[in-house]
Amino acid sequence: MPEPIVLYDIPCKTQGKSWSPNTWKTRYCLNIKSIPYRTVWVEFPDIAALCAKIGAPPSAITRDGKPMYTLPVIYDSNTTATVADSAKIAEYLDRTYPDTVALVPRGPEAEEFQRACAKLLFGVDVLSIMVPAVHRSLCQASQLYFRTTREKRFGKLEELSPAGSDKRAKHWEGVKNAFHRIAEMLQGNAQKEKLLFGGGNGVPCYADICIASVLMWIRAIYGEESTEWQDVVSWDGGRWARFTDVFRKYEIVDSGYSAKL
Repeated sequence: MPEPIVLYDIPCKTQGKSWSPNTWKTRYCLNIKSIPYRTVWVEFPDIAALCAKIGAPPSAITRDGKPMYTLPVIYDSNTTATVADSAKIAEYLDRTYPDTVALVPRGPEAEEFQRACAKLLFGVDVLSIMVPAVHRSLCQASQLYFRTTREKRFGKLEELSPAGSDKRAKHWEGVKNAFHRIAEMLQGNAQKEKLLFGGGNGVPCYADICIASVLMWIRAIYGEESTEWQDVVSWDGGRWARFTDVFRKYEIVDSGYSAKL
């Protein structure tokens, strides 16, 4: 029996703690593969120090040449590997644990589909709706860091999508259109349909996981009973409600423990 992998994740105040779409990609992979793991919770200001401590590579280099560290990161004591970036982690898990279900689809069709989904689901409309709500949901230790870094990119958080404003309504319509575009892509191409649950071996693949992680992001931050989530599950004839239901058995979140630097 392998030793549990360590998954480094960012906590929030909502039930279940886990909210980040990127770390949910990795959590879904581990849960679908039934690979044992435990969570270490890391607040935003501590991510860089934590990554430096465990030898995690930067996820990017900034324009001024500084390393940028993000989560998820995993540490696998069975191989002594430290892996950053959700896509690279998925590939690592497929390669290192070949007896588990393979999740990463191969070939240009799969890669093209995933890039198209990422462009739609992390566009300005989705971010304008989600970023201010994420800030409100974060633990106090992360809020100032999140506000400072995000306002450098987006401007004042309170002005991104104010409640009841035409601006918010426009962004929300953009979110709806993003999901509708994905639904259209899936319906319009038989090959891409195979990337969805219900095709192939009937197990979600990484393309599914990328979509599911954004749906989880919305649900975790706004809540199951929120107007926002109830709106989402009504779109496209209830497709996203059915899609979400497939993933509920893979939503395991252990209590974990806080990082010690």
